[in-house]
Amino acid sequence: MLERDNAKQRIAQLSALLAEYNRRYYVDNAPVVSDFEFDALMHELEDLEKRFPEFASPDSPTRHVGSDIDAPKGENAESGAGREFVKRSHRYPMLSLSNTYSIEEIREFAARADKILQGESFSYCCELKFDGTAIALTYRDGRLVQALTRGDGAVGDDVTRNVLRIANVPQKLSGSGYPAEFEIRGEILMPYEAFDALNRERELDEDPPFANPRNAASGSLKLLDSDEVAKRGLICTLYHIPSDTDAFATHDEALRAAASWGLPVSPERRLCKDIADIEQYIAHWDKERSSLPFPTDGIVIKINEFAAQRELGYTAKSPRWAVAFKFQAERALTTLESIDYQVGRTGAVTPVANLTPVLLGGTMVKRATLNNEDWMRELDVRIGDKVYLEKGGEIIPKITGVDLASRPVIAATPSFPRTCPDCGAPLVRPEGEARSFCTNADGCPTQICGKMVHFLSRKAMNVLAGDATIARLYELGLAETPADLYTLRKEQLMLLDGWQEKSASRFLESLAKSRTVPFERVLFALGIRYVGETTARQIARHFGSIDAIAAASEEELLAVSDVGEVIARSVYQWLKDPRHLREIERLREAGLQMSVSTSASNAPTSEVLKGKTIVISGNFSISREDMKALIERNCGKNSSSVSSKTSFLLAGTKPGPEKIRKCEELGIEIMDEAAFRSLLGPDAQSVVSEAPSASAPSWDPEPTLF
Repeated sequence: MLERDNAKQRIAQLSALLAEYNRRYYVDNAPVVSDFEFDALMHELEDLEKRFPEFASPDSPTRHVGSDIDAPKGENAESGAGREFVKRSHRYPMLSLSNTYSIEEIREFAARADKILQGESFSYCCELKFDGTAIALTYRDGRLVQALTRGDGAVGDDVTRNVLRIANVPQKLSGSGYPAEFEIRGEILMPYEAFDALNRERELDEDPPFANPRNAASGSLKLLDSDEVAKRGLICTLYHIPSDTDAFATHDEALRAAASWGLPVSPERRLCKDIADIEQYIAHWDKERSSLPFPTDGIVIKINEFAAQRELGYTAKSPRWAVAFKFQAERALTTLESIDYQVGRTGAVTPVANLTPVLLGGTMVKRATLNNEDWMRELDVRIGDKVYLEKGGEIIPKITGVDLASRPVIAATPSFPRTCPDCGAPLVRPEGEARSFCTNADGCPTQICGKMVHFLSRKAMNVLAGDATIARLYELGLAETPADLYTLRKEQLMLLDGWQEKSASRFLESLAKSRTVPFERVLFALGIRYVGETTARQIARHFGSIDAIAAASEEELLAVSDVGEVIARSVYQWLKDPRHLREIERLREAGLQMSVSTSASNAPTSEVLKGKTIVISGNFSISREDMKALIERNCGKNSSSVSSKTSFLLAGTKPGPEKIRKCEELGIEIMDEAAFRSLLGPDAQSVVSEAPSASAPSWDPEPTLF
C-alpha cells in the first residue's frame, strides 16, 4: 500500500515538474535543466505509469508533445512582447519521437520492429537529429503557401511570413513531378556563427543571452518583424513528407524527390541494413558532430519502407517506426585559474572564470561565466579547483560542477568584490536582485562607454557605431555622454585609427538621421535601469513628453500600464538627478525628439473608451500589442491586472482563469472581442502597428563577451 501511495505522489510530482520544464523550454525559450535531466525524469514517469496505470492522467506529459502554442511573439519574443500568431490545424498530427541514450535500447527497437513485421524485409534510414525548432511547410502548385510550427501537435502557429525570409527555403519549387499539394516537415536551425553574433549583440544590450541555438531559433521564428528574421541567419533542413498515398515506396525515395525539387534535404542521411550499420553511423557522428556548422544532438533511426511504417503505427505521442538516439552532453575537466569581474552598462558586475584552455565541442575554451555571487557560492567553486564544463547542445560553455576529490589544499575561496573593479566605487546589491551594481553610474568608465553604445544601438538611435569606436572616442576625451556625440566634427573623427573622410561622413550622416527617431525610442536610448523597449513606449505614450515624465510623481508613474514600483522608482530617481536633466537639455538642443509625435497616425480615433480602464486576456484576431494600441487610440487605458477600478475584462480565446475568477468576485463585466468591436463601431477599429527601423551594420569588429 505504501508503494502505491508513494507512486501516486511521485507521478503527480513528476507530471507537474515536467509540465513546468516543458513551459520553460517551449514557451519561455529558457530551459532550466539539461536534455539529459529532462529525459531521465520523463523515463521515470513512463516507468511508473506502466506499473501503476490507474494513476496515469490523460494530460500526462508522457502522452502529449511539448507545446510552443502560447510562446511569446513579436519584436522581442525573448522578453514576451509582441503579436499572437494565427493558429491553424495540422493536416496530420505533428508528434515527437521517443528517445534514448542507450545503444541497447536501439537494439531493442530494432528487435521489436523485426518481431512485429514477422521477418519482412526492411531497412533503416539514419539521419542527424537536428537541434532546432520543428516546422511544417505546405506547397501548392509548387509555391510555399503555409508554414506552421509544431504547436501542441494538433494546432500550430502560422509563421509563413517569417519562413519566406529564410534564405534556403524555396518560395517556388524547381524541377517537376511534385504533387499539386503536399506537406514536408523539418527543422529551423540557427548555425553557430549566427548564434554567436546574436548573443554578442544581446550582451552589448545587457540582455540575457540565449542558452543555445535551439532557443535562439525558436525565439527568432516568432519575431514580429520579418526583416529582423531575415537577419538572424536561420536555415531550414527538411526530413519528412507525411502522406496517406502511395506516391513513394520508401522514406529515402521521398527525400531524394524533395531534393530534386530544390528543397533543403540533409545529405548526411544513410541507409542501413542492420543494427551493426546503425551503430557504426552513430559512432561516426558522435565523433564528427563537432565539425558541423549547426547544432545536432543525436541520430534519428527510421524504418525506411512506408508499408512497414504503416504496419508499425503510432502511440499517442510518437511513431513506433522511429526512435532518436541522443548523444551525451559534451563535457570537459579543466582548472579554474582565476576569476575576473566584468562591469556592464547598467553597472552590473559579472564574475567570469579564467580556465586552463581545454578542447570542448571543437573549440578551445578559456573563459566561462559564473553568473553571480550566489551561483559561485552554490557551486562552492575555488581558485585552483578542477571544474566540469559542458555544452550539451549549447555553444556557450558553462561550469556545471567541481571535482571535489581533486581539490588542492591551497585552493582559495574567491571573494566577490565590494567595490567596482573598474572605478573603485562601492557596490550595492538591491533587495531581491541576484546581481551587485556599481554605484558610480555617471563616473565609471565602463558604464559611460556602455551607455553610449546602448544609446547608439539598433533598437535605440540606430547609429552606425560600435563599442570600439565609442571606447576610442572616450579615450581621446571626445565623448563622455551621448550628447557629446552630436557635437563631433569630421576632423575629430578622422583622429580615430583607420578612419577616413568617407567613414567619418557616414557616421555624421547616421547621427543626423537619428534626430528623427521617435521619442519612445529616445526614452529607451537614455538607458534608465529596468526601462526596456516596451516599457519606454508605454511611458512615452502615457505622458507624451520628457517634461511631463520628469514632472511626474512615483504614484503617477505607477499609473502607467505594466509599470511597477521598481520601475517607477528608477525612472523617478533618474529624472531627479541634475546631471541627467542637463543631458536631456543638451540632447533636445541637438534636435532629438522629446515628445510623442502629434501626426495623424497618433491622433485618437475616437473617445469611445475615455475614462475606462481595460484588462485584456487571451488571444485575439490581432496581436495583443495591437489590441492594446486599439484601446489607447480610442482613449482607453490598459491595465495588466484586475482591480475594483477595472471597467471591463476584454476576453479573447483561452483567457486567464485567475482574471476571470477575480472579475466574477468583483462583479466586473467580461466582454468578448465581437462585443468590444461592436462597442467601438466600424470607424474606430483601425490600428497602426509599429515596426522597428532597419538596422545598419557597424564597421567596428563585433566584440565577444569574454
